[in-house]
Amino acid sequence: MASSTTRPDTPASADPASTGRHPEHDEQDVARRLLDSSAKLSYDPRTEVDWDTPLDESYHGASPEWSTLYGTSYWREMSEAQRKELTRQEAASVAGTGIWFEIILQQMILRDVYAKDPSQEKVQWALTEIADECRHSIMFARGAKKLRAPAYQPRFLARELGRAFKTLAFGEAAYAAILVAEEVLDVMQRDWMRDERVVPFVRTINNIHVVEESRHMKFARDETRKRLAKAGWVRRQINAFVISIASYVIVTSMVNKKVYATAGLDEERALAEAGANEHHKSMMRSSCAGLMEFLASARLLTKPALVFYKRAHLI
Repeated sequence: MASSTTRPDTPASADPASTGRHPEHDEQDVARRLLDSSAKLSYDPRTEVDWDTPLDESYHGASPEWSTLYGTSYWREMSEAQRKELTRQEAASVAGTGIWFEIILQQMILRDVYAKDPSQEKVQWALTEIADECRHSIMFARGAKKLRAPAYQPRFLARELGRAFKTLAFGEAAYAAILVAEEVLDVMQRDWMRDERVVPFVRTINNIHVVEESRHMKFARDETRKRLAKAGWVRRQINAFVISIASYVIVTSMVNKKVYATAGLDEERALAEAGANEHHKSMMRSSCAGLMEFLASARLLTKPALVFYKRAHLI
């Protein structure tokens, strides 16, 4: 089982201006360290996750505090068995959204390294990240199936916007959007993987994902900073807006509305109470504090962008 406390050795790259080194050399050094970390700390979900033990329904699928209904009057009325079933369905929905965005991510990275020199460590790291994401997608799919959930997918409009985004997004817009998706999942999963109320195989899945995604987030942050370094005001404004829309679509697609009916609840009432749930909104805001700090430091929290972050309850 992957350790929840072990973190890859991915120190920040030195500032080229202070070292006097060529930026390309520093980029290759970062990629080399990420490759070394991947060689030391990567896991095979086929053998790390207990796929054979039948689902134990006495466990939650996620920390109950992360449920969209936690703290509502509906939650108080539900039996413990209903609460556990709901968190299992919500965890499966988050996994489905994760698969959807990881497929988008893979296509954007492949497009970014197309026709570049594969002997470079940076290109090799990009291909390694794609391999990680492929394994994660399969792991999430198997996990959702074991949770006895249907194949949850984002709504039609979100899927079509994702289709356009993966085709058109490039540079900082692509990497910052990748970072948003990974950061939001990371905070949730750090809670879930340590929570003994969560079914053990889901905790293992979260352990694996957190350890391996920390490298991906390091890379996405570095790429976002690098590509924004020479961005003018107009380019920064446009990309800030695009990233905020992508963030809104990703976050609002996390929990499919069908989870409530699948869990045996009144979908209309559940949607109404979830939409007004201040506890869940607060959880989202607190979990994204670090992400918002990074976006602010990159000058990507423009006034138009803030509208979408606030609508998604990320700030």
